[in-house]
Amino acid sequence: MTTDRLSLPAREFATGIEAVAARFDSRERSALSASPSAASPSAVREAEVPPPGPWRRFATSSRLMHYNRLAAVVVAANAGYAGYRLMHGGVPASGLAHLALANFALAVLIRQQYVINLLYGLASAAPVRWPLRVRWTLGKVYHYGGLHVGGAIGGSLWTLALVGVLAADGLAGGIASMAVSCALTAVLAGMLVTALPPLRTRRHDRFELTHRFGGWAALLLVWAQAALSHDTASLWLLGVLTLSIALPWLRLRKVPVRVERPSDHVAIVHFDYGVTPWVGSTSVISRSPLLEWHSFANLPPVGRTGFRVTVSRAGDWTARFIDHPPSHLWVKGIPVSGVSKIESLFKRVVYVATGSGIGPCLNNLLAAQVPARLVWVTRDPRTTYGDALVDSIFAVHPDALVWDSTRQGRPDLVRLAYTAWRDFDAEAVICVSNKPLTWKVVHGMESRGIPAYGAIWDS
Repeated sequence: MTTDRLSLPAREFATGIEAVAARFDSRERSALSASPSAASPSAVREAEVPPPGPWRRFATSSRLMHYNRLAAVVVAANAGYAGYRLMHGGVPASGLAHLALANFALAVLIRQQYVINLLYGLASAAPVRWPLRVRWTLGKVYHYGGLHVGGAIGGSLWTLALVGVLAADGLAGGIASMAVSCALTAVLAGMLVTALPPLRTRRHDRFELTHRFGGWAALLLVWAQAALSHDTASLWLLGVLTLSIALPWLRLRKVPVRVERPSDHVAIVHFDYGVTPWVGSTSVISRSPLLEWHSFANLPPVGRTGFRVTVSRAGDWTARFIDHPPSHLWVKGIPVSGVSKIESLFKRVVYVATGSGIGPCLNNLLAAQVPARLVWVTRDPRTTYGDALVDSIFAVHPDALVWDSTRQGRPDLVRLAYTAWRDFDAEAVICVSNKPLTWKVVHGMESRGIPAYGAIWDS
């Protein structure tokens, strides 16, 4: 492992820029030679942003985002079926167990890496000639976690109902079956409580540990429940769920890394272990695989294997990583598509990034597969991220707006996003920032009828 306090290697960016430039005609190539230091913000400050519509402001609020809608649909479907069965004689214990397992299957499989990539592949395959309203909705594919939440809630409620039925029947299923069901209910309750947004945000490490080990314990208890009840019909589905959970861990490996530190704020981690991910994907890495995992956007180079990720100082784990960079890291599973994968749904997009949020955008910007305009707000970009990175952006996107917040102060990010969208005649805005700013931009755009996307921090 080598650790350098230098900028990113210019030759790697030059290779990527050369490949991109080869796709432009001579007139466009001449524009790539320009490498300004920053775009003027004067026009942006004078832009007028129209007020949001009252209905759109309500319909695009955080409480009604697609994630919550999907969770509500699953819970409502379970509630509707429960009401129907209650009016027609109720549900036997075996039926309750099957309903619980079906909901847990939804919760587990929708988080499976291969399933996620399939969902992104299907959603992003829609041609740009389709109506914008349809493509806008397809772009919300990354809200699939709502199905996970709905399935987990539904499965837990059916399990609770199973415990009630077994108790009411005088332990007809046996003491062992009752004990397993009660233990499963307790495990699920602990997982649901720690997954509540306020607790998950404040105690994310505890949530992650509870979710991982509680999930494994719940799977074993469901196996025990099926065995005690001699429910052979459920075994095939349990086998699928077990394989789904095990697959990423079967690909667990410890790999060497090379870490660069352009500044004390950021580290660039280089991987080359035979895997080259695609544009718009993410990877999960760890220093302690049983304790915690962190997802980062991949930046694959052009013309060779491997990839890079950008780690910025944003908490205890990232601070330790930057101050004491490792020689090896653990990786698990396969690369998974991220939010920026949906750019192919639109004719033209605007990327809005703050600080190291440029990392997840960088590969899409340099690949230039979709016409894009960048708005990047950061502190002293050249000192923090290196001249090579900044120059590579301007080489491909000479009209990019790089706002140095150290000299220019904090801007109105919604106004910057709206102005870039209007001036570039874009169809959508993709924002990569911290949680409050991401939601401010996404809601600010969508409440004005503009498709907008950003992370939802549901992991």
